[in-house]
Amino acid sequence: CVGLAALIDLVHLMFYPPRCDDDDASCPIDEEVAKLLELKARLGGDDGKHQFVLKTAKGTRDYNPKQMAIREKVFNTIISCFKRHGAETIDTPVFELKETLTGKYGEDSKLIYDLKDQGGELLSLRYDLTVPFARYLAMNKITNIKRYHIAKVYRRDNPAMTRGRYREFYQCDFDIAGQYDAMIPDAECLKIVHEILSELDLGDFRIKVNDRRILDGMFAVCGVPDDKFRTICSTVDKLDKMPWEDVKKEMVNEKGLSEEAADQIGEYVSMQGGMDLAERLLQDHKMSQSKQACAGLSDIKLLFSFLQLFQVTDKVVFDLSLARGLDYYTGIIYEAVLTQAGVAAVSNEAQNGANAEESVSVGSVAGGGRYDGLVGMFDPKGRKVPCVGVSIGIERIFSIMEQKAEASAEKVRTTEVQVMVASAQKNLLEERLRLVTELWNAGIKAEVMYKKNPKLLSQLQHCEESGIPLVAILGEQELKDGVVKLRVVATREEIDIARTDLTSEIRRRTSEA
Repeated sequence: CVGLAALIDLVHLMFYPPRCDDDDASCPIDEEVAKLLELKARLGGDDGKHQFVLKTAKGTRDYNPKQMAIREKVFNTIISCFKRHGAETIDTPVFELKETLTGKYGEDSKLIYDLKDQGGELLSLRYDLTVPFARYLAMNKITNIKRYHIAKVYRRDNPAMTRGRYREFYQCDFDIAGQYDAMIPDAECLKIVHEILSELDLGDFRIKVNDRRILDGMFAVCGVPDDKFRTICSTVDKLDKMPWEDVKKEMVNEKGLSEEAADQIGEYVSMQGGMDLAERLLQDHKMSQSKQACAGLSDIKLLFSFLQLFQVTDKVVFDLSLARGLDYYTGIIYEAVLTQAGVAAVSNEAQNGANAEESVSVGSVAGGGRYDGLVGMFDPKGRKVPCVGVSIGIERIFSIMEQKAEASAEKVRTTEVQVMVASAQKNLLEERLRLVTELWNAGIKAEVMYKKNPKLLSQLQHCEESGIPLVAILGEQELKDGVVKLRVVATREEIDIARTDLTSEIRRRTSEA
């Protein structure tokens, strides 16, 4: 804009030049030429090189070692839970045939990243891990598996990165495929969500559950035309982001639904409860007219009976406003969200300069449901494999964990080094390298400074800064006596250990820590 304005001014001066006296020090033409020369210098001159700002692409981010340490801790917690429940893992390509992904995500299909045709196949980056999983099952004729998959997915969204939303992000999925008795696998998925969120200590949370059959039955008895079920479902799905009046306005003004039908939907979607609500709706004069809704409500009752046995009903609520906009869901659906109390707790901890809205508005932290028809869409003979699963909203969890780490005085270690091999005198590089090799060969995580004669103080400071708990110090006397001086960094306690006993002593002290 500055350059364009300067250019316009210069063109104007060329056609309507002012009279400049020889002794006039402030000639307008000279001033404008100077401006353009300055602009040219800023843009890089005539060398043809394009100057650009070094940054990550929109909706992506880099992770520093501290952030990666937090991520690794979260991943380990999640993977440990998945394995505790007997899951095995798979991997699939980061891109799929475009037709594999087309028509599976409803209105969200517009967020799929299509790749440029390279001559042969039309490809798209995967939008989630569920559709590739269904393709994998159909392609390999697998009829039952309990699997987890942790990988990156891509969405051409307008991200709110302060709220944990990105265009490139990890998903952590757990799915159970196979023909089993009703609601047992579904209840286990909810148990897994409960375990992970409790262990990560994110704050108070609620797991909202509903059923697509209940929604479809509700739409039918409220007078929604069959061809508008999916689009109205997508609008209801916005209730966690928009007030009811705005949702109703979209239904009526944009989706063409009658105001009477919208008002009836409004009465139902305001209902929340547990098994008692399911029983009450089974007696409702409208809902009881829908076989679909009754089947869903009966399963909700059964689900809550299993959740009681799993001891998680204190965090689960039957919520008729939960819709989840993806087209492939066929039965139970669920979503975990931090409650206002949990959000406030995180907000109070995160006194790091960010405003409260940015600190805590992280949306849902897990979601999933049953999708019994998705595999059949890929099978040549249409054979169905019932599936139910959950996806952990890992990026949003990272946002919360990073805020908690910033607020906490506790230092986040970015390495796992157990001991630093140091020397107290000069000319001991070879001895240090011999000792560190012994430790590596014994499976000890050890480190040595890359200097011939480092100062002992520098070596000790490195340990304190990096959180390395122990220092193995060598000196002329220690070498003669066949010992190593082991220093505890936190207490500065020093003890001579026989070289043959060093590895076992390091293991003992670091396992206690």
